Amino acid sequence: MTKVTPLDTAYDPHRPDTGVLLEVRDLEVEFRMRSGTVKASNKVSYHVDKGETLAIVGESGSGKTVSAQAIMGIIDSPPGFVTGGEILFRGKDVLKMEEKERRQVRGDRISMIFQDALTALNPVFSVGWQIAEMFRKHRGMSKSEGFKRAVELMEMVNIPSAAERVNAYPHEFSGGMRQRVMIAMALALDPDVLIADEPTTALDVTVQAQIMELLAELQQQTGMGLILITHDLGVVAEVADRVSVMYAAEVVENADIGELFERPYHPYTEGLMRSLVRPDHKGGRLSPIKGSPPDLLAIPSGCPFHPRCDYAQDVCRTDDPPLRVIEEGRSSACHFAEVFSDA
Repeated sequence: MTKVTPLDTAYDPHRPDTGVLLEVRDLEVEFRMRSGTVKASNKVSYHVDKGETLAIVGESGSGKTVSAQAIMGIIDSPPGFVTGGEILFRGKDVLKMEEKERRQVRGDRISMIFQDALTALNPVFSVGWQIAEMFRKHRGMSKSEGFKRAVELMEMVNIPSAAERVNAYPHEFSGGMRQRVMIAMALALDPDVLIADEPTTALDVTVQAQIMELLAELQQQTGMGLILITHDLGVVAEVADRVSVMYAAEVVENADIGELFERPYHPYTEGLMRSLVRPDHKGGRLSPIKGSPPDLLAIPSGCPFHPRCDYAQDVCRTDDPPLRVIEEGRSSACHFAEVFSDA
């Protein structure tokens, strides 16, 4: 792959502002509908540091994307409402900022790559216009200056013949190239934090690898923190530093990537591992998690995972275990985390 060339504001590892970039604390989001109120994010907490990749994993409907939408302020309200918690960017709560300051953070310092590039891009404007708009709105550049930077960004994300294709429309690009356009837009303002929501969904394996390699190169050169939302544990194993596992709108386990794969501390995490295709299981049968994820309108009492758990006991059916620290850098929402991890 062609070497990525960073923009003017390249990451300086000697700058004194290293440390936690973004921290989500006890975030609560609910959707109020005629059929009832769905708590889509239940006291969710995680953080990402400079230059770090945090993966948020779980089955569809586990609440992975909702927290990211809350960070970006793009939850449709109504029916969605942020009802509690904090979203701290460099120690300052985004939820308590004035609207002008909030806009300077969202989309500028914190950016997002959406899952479906075809629907996220506007079909009636060229990709160059859409990238250049970031510079016109946030940096006050002229139209010609914005288009010049758009070409530079398209070259940076390895779109061939960028100068000729800057006036092309989204439908004129392949799925992989559209995703690169989305990455170019997300990186246009040199964000401190990039949220990538299923960035390789519906792409073939080769293109998936190219996209993830591109993000890794850009991250290494700019020092941005990356939050990767995915259900693909294979991708997570390759790129993540730490993992937060979500189930039924809650974080049920946090761990460094190596420790998580070596010794999960929650039965749900173990179930995800068992259902992963691995080279050492050639010819063997996969063991999917039994049952289905719970309806968020009717979450079972006790531990939400207990109806699908092979290790459930009476206390699991009555008491919802809190997320607690088991050892340094490890936390789990399982009553028997210590016993389970030694099994």
